[in-house]
Amino acid sequence: MNDEIAKNLAQIHSRIDLACRRAGRAALDVKLIAVSKTHPADAIRKAISAGCITFGENRVQDADSKIAEVGRNAAEWHLIGHLQSNKARKALQLFDVIHSLDSIELAERLERICIEENRKELPVLIQVDIAGEDTKSGIAESDLPELVASLKKCERLKLSGLMVLPPFFDDPEATRPYFVKLREIRDRLKRENAFQNGSGELSMGMSHDFEVAIEEGATMVRVGTAIFGERRYNQ
Repeated sequence: MNDEIAKNLAQIHSRIDLACRRAGRAALDVKLIAVSKTHPADAIRKAISAGCITFGENRVQDADSKIAEVGRNAAEWHLIGHLQSNKARKALQLFDVIHSLDSIELAERLERICIEENRKELPVLIQVDIAGEDTKSGIAESDLPELVASLKKCERLKLSGLMVLPPFFDDPEATRPYFVKLREIRDRLKRENAFQNGSGELSMGMSHDFEVAIEEGATMVRVGTAIFGERRYNQ
């Protein structure tokens, strides 16, 4: 299993490199987030041994025990799933980056908890609902300006970029318009100096479509199945 994860990681890095070459980009500009949701702490340890340093988890309650087992400082931890407001404090304690900010209310809550917990800075990405799917979270594009304006008033929350979770298509090419749209939104916000890092991260692309996402400017790709295998729900 250890060899399998290492082999899969090597293949993913090779595919990232090829996609970046096609797009005229440097592979170092793309961060690989290994999505470890539903997989046990042992699988994360094996990925760390193979050189992976950044992991994505969907649920705060599932990540809690795994991060405690692996070690809070053993890797960089990203929350990529929907964050319920009642789990905001625990999320702030567990994660280095939150990709799924989707409301002013959640932003205000996280800012307040950062102050209470004496956390100096929390990088966040706004999840944008481009497809309008009822089953997925995210803020509508029309509501983005108000949330961005709210974040500019925060001292601890730092807007680092945008995230999208497009509909699943068998053909990865079908996701391209969603990635193009998110890039266009990011570029507009970049011109308005919305991002702490200036450029604005684009968290987009998963196991089946990350190469298309890279071609359209992704700076973070969230890959799980292609690294760890099919999801395990009986852990």
